[in-house]
Amino acid sequence: MDLASITQSPTLIEQCKEYNLPVLALVSQQKGEDYDPSLNADEFIFCPFQDEELVARVKQAIYRVKGPSGTKILKAGDLTVDLERYDVTVSGRRVNLTYKEFQLLALLASNPGRVYTREALLTNVWDYDYVGGTRTVDVHVRRLRSKVEGPGRSYIETIWNVGYRFKTPS
Repeated sequence: MDLASITQSPTLIEQCKEYNLPVLALVSQQKGEDYDPSLNADEFIFCPFQDEELVARVKQAIYRVKGPSGTKILKAGDLTVDLERYDVTVSGRRVNLTYKEFQLLALLASNPGRVYTREALLTNVWDYDYVGGTRTVDVHVRRLRSKVEGPGRSYIETIWNVGYRFKTPS
């Protein structure tokens, strides 16, 4: 896709981000100064390029978005999410979550720092199971927070008028 058309219509990149797909920008060396970093590509490469470099950049972009392959346990501070066993612990104590709460936490924790709109969370977690409004996401986030967060322990951040993101404790 031509850079000019991307800057006129960034919705393609937004859609890729919403569905957790990496974005790789191919940038002409003659027009390198025209590259707009606000497009927020996961990786970019100057043309012409070697095949090996393209493969390496694609792998890097996928890694940044998806994380290391084979990772079955996510950790953030005292929080541990075992994706294979559907098990969540906080400070070593098991936390009982509903299936949707677990899916919501797993999605957010798999992509720390990434902001998800309520609509994106509905699409990724509820899929076709829910036809109501987006406020169900708020209710599930509130219940999830009551189970995994506490004094000095905050994992899910509200981005007002947008949605939510998972933040790793510092």
